Amino acid sequence: MSLVGLLDLNCAIPRGGWRDALTRVPRRLFIPDTIWLPDPDGLLVAVHRDDEAWEKRAASDVAIATQVDDGAPAARHGRGRTATSSASQPSLVLRMLDALDVGDGDRVLEIGTGSGWNAGLLAARLGEDRITSIEVDPEVADQARRNLEKVGLSPHLIVGDGAEGAPDRAPFDRIIATAAVNRVPPAWTTQTRPGGTILTPWGTPYASTGLLRLQVGDDGTAHGQVLGRAGFMWVREQRGPMGAWGKYVDTSLPVDTAKTSVPISDLLDFGAPARFAVGLLVPQIYQVDCHAEDDSGEYTLWLFDAQGSWASVDYQPGASDYPVEQAGPRRLWDEIQAAYQWWVATDRPGRERFGLTVTVDSQQVWLDSPDRPLTPVLQS
Repeated sequence: MSLVGLLDLNCAIPRGGWRDALTRVPRRLFIPDTIWLPDPDGLLVAVHRDDEAWEKRAASDVAIATQVDDGAPAARHGRGRTATSSASQPSLVLRMLDALDVGDGDRVLEIGTGSGWNAGLLAARLGEDRITSIEVDPEVADQARRNLEKVGLSPHLIVGDGAEGAPDRAPFDRIIATAAVNRVPPAWTTQTRPGGTILTPWGTPYASTGLLRLQVGDDGTAHGQVLGRAGFMWVREQRGPMGAWGKYVDTSLPVDTAKTSVPISDLLDFGAPARFAVGLLVPQIYQVDCHAEDDSGEYTLWLFDAQGSWASVDYQPGASDYPVEQAGPRRLWDEIQAAYQWWVATDRPGRERFGLTVTVDSQQVWLDSPDRPLTPVLQS
């Protein structure tokens, strides 16, 4: 079955001209000759176009890693540690385009050209002269340009920092980001016309991001709520620490010990509602889970801020509380536990209840409405 047929079967193609755009801009033409797939060690290995696995991924509704470690594979034997560019999952691309709610004549800025497929769909739908796309990586941008040429499209492509937007092409009716942010760059709001829309994956590196839709008011202030989960790579200047987590955890530091009854499973899943809330309330934290190799079900959560503070929690099946160790300037587990208790006391909100207000020089996270602002725990 073709990819379009698969998306059609799953009712993933929105109305409004997107079916014609999909037909004109086949995704397969935007996937490079080499992609990266996980191996049994959790690293990423190169897979080439003549491999059956390449063809299977190209025809599937899945994201595909197209670059690792900013173009320089960092693991042994040419393997990659971290995907740093990708061809996004087609159904998610279409969900975002539907949420963008473009109309004929709209001018759109895309942040993160990537493979060029999303820019191609927008250009096929609205006209290439109305689409501007910016990509920070020159090699990725050059490949995107060549991909777009295959389908006869030439939207305006820029190599540069997406956080700066494209002031020479502004104002825009819509801005769509295909890389996640924690702080919405001020240039995005100033370059969007009043009444326009900004759509971006948003959240914290601690948890998978949500799809945030902001409406820009007459005074330039933007408000909006999360529409649902949308996992994306981060814009480069806002992503978390790269490399092995162990280099951020100094176990020789003096350690405080305690016990916790927080249900650790609520924080284990990258996409868990509790983890999303904790990430918003506890700034600059990261988590790694290390599972026992003996099928006992035991595991340790390591939490760190990459600034010298860390905590660990040892989970044992059947236990009612768990040992905690923490060290460094911050007591990370105290902060995380307080945030979790807030989440429980606030009726366990899902990510869709959170929103954001953005001005030129500030942003404020809130729950349900701008009248209910959030304050980081232990810092109020």
